Amino acid sequence: MQKFLAIILLMISFVQVFAQEQSWIRINQLGYLPDNRKVAVWVTKSDVQLKNFSLIDPNTNQKVFTAKAGKEFGKYGPFSKGYRLDFSKFNKNGEYFILADDGTKSPTFKINSEVYKGTADFTLRYMRQQRTLFNPFLQDSCHTHDGFTMYASSVGMPDSTRVEVAGGWHDASDYLQYATTSANATYHLLAAYRDFPAVFSDEKQANGLDGKNGIADVLDEAIWGLDWLLKMHPKPNIMFNQIADDRDHTKMRLPGQDSVYGRGHERPVYFIDGNPQQRGKFMNNTTGTSSTAAKFVGAFGLGHHLLKNQNVEYANLLKDKAATAYQYAYIKPGVTQTVSVKSPYIYAEDNWVDDMELAEATMFNLNKDKSHIDKALAFARQEKVTPWMVRDTANHYQYYPFINLGHFELAKSSVGQVKKEALSYYKQGIEEVNSRAKENMFLRGVPFIWCSNNLTTSFAIQCIWYKEASGDKQFEELEQANIDWLFGVNPWGTSMVYGLPAHGDTPTEPHSAFTYLHNYPIDGGLVDGPVYSAIYNNLIGIQLYKPDAYADFQSDLVVYHDDFGDYSTNEPTMDGTASLIYLLSAKENESKKKD
Repeated sequence: MQKFLAIILLMISFVQVFAQEQSWIRINQLGYLPDNRKVAVWVTKSDVQLKNFSLIDPNTNQKVFTAKAGKEFGKYGPFSKGYRLDFSKFNKNGEYFILADDGTKSPTFKINSEVYKGTADFTLRYMRQQRTLFNPFLQDSCHTHDGFTMYASSVGMPDSTRVEVAGGWHDASDYLQYATTSANATYHLLAAYRDFPAVFSDEKQANGLDGKNGIADVLDEAIWGLDWLLKMHPKPNIMFNQIADDRDHTKMRLPGQDSVYGRGHERPVYFIDGNPQQRGKFMNNTTGTSSTAAKFVGAFGLGHHLLKNQNVEYANLLKDKAATAYQYAYIKPGVTQTVSVKSPYIYAEDNWVDDMELAEATMFNLNKDKSHIDKALAFARQEKVTPWMVRDTANHYQYYPFINLGHFELAKSSVGQVKKEALSYYKQGIEEVNSRAKENMFLRGVPFIWCSNNLTTSFAIQCIWYKEASGDKQFEELEQANIDWLFGVNPWGTSMVYGLPAHGDTPTEPHSAFTYLHNYPIDGGLVDGPVYSAIYNNLIGIQLYKPDAYADFQSDLVVYHDDFGDYSTNEPTMDGTASLIYLLSAKENESKKKD
């Protein structure tokens, strides 16, 4: 009898080991808020069917909750099937793991109201590390000689004219600086402070070094962005679009060692003239001045609103600059793309009416002229839904920002039919994504284009804004699924944010000179995220530097590599991180409201 029992136990153990090798449970590594939707995802490469799952208290090894696995989803990526394990009805604080009835066990996770506490401030670390002029992480200066002009002869500045535009943030792991991404990042930081001021601490001075200054750190960071945007729009008839170009990519180095443009430490500064400019062997597809200039309007206007009671002179300057940027946007209606000299890769922004909608809503908030509402609504009707939401692919930054900020500001500034119409466009976009999402176990409807994590973050924000403004909660599970995706409920089971959570599986080998050369942490950086295999296989100059830790989870559909050599999926971006700061501040604020 004992021999027979031993054989049975051995067989059970074998089944469990086999299940663990063939099946996995993906969880949000940050944890779950008690009263939110709480879902993990069980996936397998086998033909096992799942019926039930349980939550286990690891301290007692006792079941505290059991439920049915629910609907079976079919093949997705590397998996043959999967289930969404919904334990939303369980809301007791504590630490738990999930045990599926096939023996698959999840990592331990938390349920409590503090799982998002401090996360927005943590991600601010990456923004400070991206600062140029004075970099508080390195405690050193860089790019202090920016720069010399290009394409500005029409305003009396022949090529190579010296201008003073030092400041702002590096765009990603390279050291280019783009007005379009920086203005968008500044707007998100300002909006985070506007909407959730109680979330942020004051632990840093304005220069980013330790010490309180009576201003929330997120506002300090936003002002850093505003200061640079002011330099990039020094006069009503002058606006610059970017500093540096892809010659930056010749070698890995820290920012203070940047000298690749043949003029010492000076870098080129590209003027916005509304006409096509250099793009490697080609010209870019610039058609006008609106897209970048209108983003300036949004950032300047919101900055004025938040600072008018504490720094009147600065706030009035921002108001004046919003007005001149607004005029600049109308010089030549159209889109301003970025410039590349050696490679074919640029920020190929192709839409601009969303930026103009934001500019018009912003101008209404500044001067209360109702004609701006009419103009904003007219622009809104030209692009009701951000185009990537109805497509399964797009060029790099083709539709930027990845969320229509104008719809939200128009809804906030209006009542009645105008507000209802603006929100209906948000709903339409969410429904487009949801139509794809409901077909797979991850509720994944966001396309795997370059910077898919940025799209995911923006989409989650759109779901939040729509829910809060309309009261319609039907997309809550979809909203949370996109947040969960960023923190581990994805095929690879990894968080997409460097160092968050500290105890989790997060990127360790990002495409960054800071980590590659000196092993400096890039805390809080949101990496680009997974891309379609078809995109990855056609990119130039990608090679993996180590064996792929996620090889079992790659597929013909999509790939993600935690590897320095993969600049397409594992490079952090400044603007994506700024959007994440807004999203995390919204989640932390949500938990505060429920305490």
